[in-house]
Amino acid sequence: MSELVNQAKTTEDRGHLTTEKRLDASSELDTLSTEGMLHVMNGEDAKIAAAVEKAVPAIAGLVDSIVERMKRGGRIMYIGAGTSGRLGVLDASEIPPTFQADPSMVVGIIAGGDGALRKSSESKEDVYDGSYEALDELGVNGDDVMIGIAAGGTTPYVWGALEYVKKKGGVTGFVSCVELGEIEKRFGVAVDHKIELIVGPEVVTGSTRMKSGTVTKLALNMISTITMVKLGKVWGNLMVDVKATNAKLVDRAVRMLMGQTELEREDAAKLLEKADGHVKVALVMQKKGINAEEARSLLTKYEGVLHPILGRPR
Repeated sequence: MSELVNQAKTTEDRGHLTTEKRLDASSELDTLSTEGMLHVMNGEDAKIAAAVEKAVPAIAGLVDSIVERMKRGGRIMYIGAGTSGRLGVLDASEIPPTFQADPSMVVGIIAGGDGALRKSSESKEDVYDGSYEALDELGVNGDDVMIGIAAGGTTPYVWGALEYVKKKGGVTGFVSCVELGEIEKRFGVAVDHKIELIVGPEVVTGSTRMKSGTVTKLALNMISTITMVKLGKVWGNLMVDVKATNAKLVDRAVRMLMGQTELEREDAAKLLEKADGHVKVALVMQKKGINAEEARSLLTKYEGVLHPILGRPR
């Protein structure tokens, strides 16, 4: 018997999963005009925000758990395979430049390693303990939060990682596009925070890079962004914990300083230079009439949060 036939006989039938079902609205997709096809896709995408809204209470619980542990030195760890893994790595990679965060604060792990970001390594997702070597190297501990990402919810690689973290005393979350209750029982791993984003069958049956991928990206945006806000990296709605390292960021930083002080553009740029490109430091220097070293010391005292130092932004 061939390996493929044997695998088909022994593999669980996943046809009952929402992500694997056929969508009636796209059953004649290949016969439609180009605009007709696009309207079908757009109509399905329009349902995504409502699915996220339903999950907001669960996302809030996960974020609060993350913030509590990050204040003790914990980390967010995303883990997934294929599209799900790529989305986790993408979100993790965007945090350092956006929030001047240490790259170790949010970590993305994908089945097959970084090479799988460009070239699929889908078979790696079936290895339950496939992440253990990487997790050993990361030194996972009880303050870490592991967020599994799998649209269909059945990826062994992800469940193995969640079990590993549970044994270390860490917190677990799971972002999926199916209900996880029965799957959770089958794997025997109790997830602390289940983020179930039910968007229904895909326009192209089983292609979870579509609605499932989009809704997952929205959820990850919310998790990481609101975590950073609660850690003091945003003042009002201003991205103040950014370092001006290119032309776009210099312009943004200078405009923020001009908006919050009486300085003209050139003087704001000079202030930013004295602050080594750090907007937070520059703001405290200007508003408190102190030098950069004193401003950094004050920020350290208040754990980088501007509210107790400067009040509300104008």
